[in-house]
Amino acid sequence: MRLGTCRYQNQNYVFIEQDDHFILPALDATFAQAGWQDLQRLIEQNTDFNATLNQVTANMRVAAKDVQWLAPIPRPHKNIMCMGLNYFEHIEEALNLTGKTAKKPAYPIVFTKSVTSVIGHETTIPYDPDTCSQLDWEAELGVIIGKTGRKISPENALDYVFGYTVINDLSARDIQLNHKQYFLGKSLDGGCPIGPVIVTKDEIPDPQNLKIACRVNRVTKQDANTRYMLFKIAEIIATLSRAMPLEAGDIIATGTPSGVGFARNPPEYLQPNDVVECEVEKIGVLRNRIGQT
Repeated sequence: MRLGTCRYQNQNYVFIEQDDHFILPALDATFAQAGWQDLQRLIEQNTDFNATLNQVTANMRVAAKDVQWLAPIPRPHKNIMCMGLNYFEHIEEALNLTGKTAKKPAYPIVFTKSVTSVIGHETTIPYDPDTCSQLDWEAELGVIIGKTGRKISPENALDYVFGYTVINDLSARDIQLNHKQYFLGKSLDGGCPIGPVIVTKDEIPDPQNLKIACRVNRVTKQDANTRYMLFKIAEIIATLSRAMPLEAGDIIATGTPSGVGFARNPPEYLQPNDVVECEVEKIGVLRNRIGQT
């Protein structure tokens, strides 16, 4: 099932995407009371989404053109957890700039992005050159946790997944360099586009075999497959849950492949009016335009 959140007639609604229209169950008061305006709540409640689909009526359907896309979970309860350097070719391109030899990290590299950086599909990314002049793209597969767990084994890890989405882990390279850490440079306003939807895990039986790509102004910059992750999704979940509980609605960005802007010769960065598209097979295209100064 393809789920998300949209703005319709000045209210937020959880939608089920079908073809060229959205189903908004909360247009019916019974479903509104059951939480169908808050996807975080529905995930926490372990909602039976298929049962809802069986109760859909014609007055719950609206045309996709009539809504504003939001991030599937517009304001996550916790920071987005991110994996750094999780594709070997991305390590190589980063270290080539310093002349160092690439090697696989012994453990996953973890950082977070602020919840205030989250925006949705087709939302304009603010551009402020006084804050950042080296804005870079990073297409990633996102994982949405479906239930609380602690010390989850790799063998059982995918049982804790609710679904998958697309994340653009936008990065302010100049801020990263200046501050010698990730958080500030990863948490700009609009620096975490997520969407367009969450696809439930039953529709993606093998998340470690998905094409992943990024295009800027229709020019392909990244083109890889999630099978090249150094630390697979199950190992990431197991590692994170050893240190803290993972909870329903938590979002994990699993790392980006090679092809980012700062590692190009010469370096390339996003500019006003650029259109950046991140795509993951079976999920779709997350598209955003860079705003004006």
